[in-house]
Amino acid sequence: MSEEEKIRRLAELKTLLEKRVRELETELDGLRALLEFVDAFLLEKGFKRAELARPAEAPSPPPVEAAPPTEHERVIPIKTVTGEPLANLYVAEDVIRVVPVEDKKFNVNTPPFTSFLLNKVLSKMQEKDRKAVMAGEIPPDKILSYQVLRDGDIIREMVIRNVTPERLRELKSTIRWTLEKMWEKMARKP
Repeated sequence: MSEEEKIRRLAELKTLLEKRVRELETELDGLRALLEFVDAFLLEKGFKRAELARPAEAPSPPPVEAAPPTEHERVIPIKTVTGEPLANLYVAEDVIRVVPVEDKKFNVNTPPFTSFLLNKVLSKMQEKDRKAVMAGEIPPDKILSYQVLRDGDIIREMVIRNVTPERLRELKSTIRWTLEKMWEKMARKP
């Protein structure tokens, strides 16, 4: 095979590879859009799952408030579908504080806290806000931000700032679902 023939074949191969990369990128964009649709649908439905008949359980102790609300906050208790208290949501004008109840020791390494709540939900909201800033739709100081206050790996409090009223319901549902999944994993450990 001559040098000229090799170059011609490599050029054809390059063209085929570029075409395939474009096709895969288009497919990936479609899959991402589909995933966002599924995520949005699940969040809208509050991650409710079918309820099975459960045996009678002993009543759980009353929830213990981990941190008192400030003057301008309202408190929303976060509970499992069975009524087990998980945390309190302290909601102010555009800030949410998530404080686990005193007897719950949620570890940041317990799924789906980091993998879902931080990396998929909150990071996506930040990304969307950054795009809105670039488009001139919101000022830079209105980008959603969050901070996890911990004692070692144990979550003491989570503060989410620049929460719009539209996002409050979604975040409340997502946080409840995340903490419930974490609690289920914690309860299974011996």
